[in-house]
Amino acid sequence: MYAVIKTGGKQYKVSEGETLKVEKISGASGDVIAFDDVLMISKDGDTRVGTPVVEGAKVTGEIMAAIKGPKITVFKKKRRKGYRKKTGHRQQLTVLKIKEISI
Repeated sequence: MYAVIKTGGKQYKVSEGETLKVEKISGASGDVIAFDDVLMISKDGDTRVGTPVVEGAKVTGEIMAAIKGPKITVFKKKRRKGYRKKTGHRQQLTVLKIKEISI
């Protein structure tokens, strides 16, 4: 059984017991989060696709940790002008463990 959920402007294919990293969700470690934006559910060959979401479907997960993603270097340069600018970015992420998928 798996589902496709939407969070943080992205879509993720999840199944029960799976661990995944998503964009930062407010909450402490151990909190339970419910996702109501379920776009698709598949169970034993029966697939339900929502328009845009599946009615009555819910995915629950537990927050495991809040981490930072890998560092990304942003370098800007204009040739022959002596302009250089170097910055970086680390995305805030939340590690989730999917507990239950319900229809």
